[in-house]
Amino acid sequence: MTGQVSEADAQVLVSDTDVSSAEASSDSASSSGAFSDEVLSLALRTPTLPPATHTQSYALGSRELLLVEPATPYLEEQRRFVEWARALAGQGRALRGIVITHHHPDHVGGAGALARELSLPLLAHPLTLERLDLKDTAGVATQALEEGQVLELGGPTEERWQVLHTPGHAPGHLCLFEPRLRRLVVGDMVASEGTILIEPKDGHMTTYLTALERLEGLGAALALPAHGAPISEPSALFRHYIQHRLAREAKVQEAVRSLGRATTQELVKVAYDDTPRAVWGLAELSLRAHLIRLTELGLTATDGEHHWLTT
Repeated sequence: MTGQVSEADAQVLVSDTDVSSAEASSDSASSSGAFSDEVLSLALRTPTLPPATHTQSYALGSRELLLVEPATPYLEEQRRFVEWARALAGQGRALRGIVITHHHPDHVGGAGALARELSLPLLAHPLTLERLDLKDTAGVATQALEEGQVLELGGPTEERWQVLHTPGHAPGHLCLFEPRLRRLVVGDMVASEGTILIEPKDGHMTTYLTALERLEGLGAALALPAHGAPISEPSALFRHYIQHRLAREAKVQEAVRSLGRATTQELVKVAYDDTPRAVWGLAELSLRAHLIRLTELGLTATDGEHHWLTT
């Protein structure tokens, strides 16, 4: 998710992913603690898309630990993160670094401050590292993570977290998968609280759908999202996201066909007629991402004058 979007605007995004109430739960409910003996979490307040209000940070490993998502820009929440991390270290665990799944503000708000305070390196994809605020991260060690790397964490049972490059929501988006545990850190690929925005500046719809199909094929037993509670047997939710996006795409394509030649402002009234008029401005971001995909598939085109038409 990205920050700085009003609650009213965010409602269209909730409609566009259509996560059921059975799948969604408050991400502030489990503000600190363990989802299991092997995965610890801490929910911290961030400037994320409503209705979500927090971003989950995780501690991966049993003895050697990786912390995931230095998300919060708020000082009192940063203090909670530091206290949490130091408490883990006080139990005889060794902190090895802080992983960033992607560069959006509700995931990197405390990156520099937390890394400096804990004397830990920041680990992220190169496309994420190059988007970090250089002033914020001055003097902080960084380590690039690439597709196919394995992050080994020693302990009573060694954990081997595979690095997966999953762009589509953001260029440098990473997921982490531990095949023995069948645990999957998913960042902003899906959410159990709030929704995921795919927009043309950072996102690409076809790439996102391909990444979701890849995650579905892993057969994970538990997904750990950045927003909301853990998701059991997440393959069904990955498939749901794919199907819902394709259903919206079909509606966008029909809107182009029925209008003949139209601007995005005209198209959104038809393709998103099931969402409140007040949020159509934000809906245009998702609409544009769908139009780009349809054009790449040869199903729509633009006349070069901000109008879209069927081919």
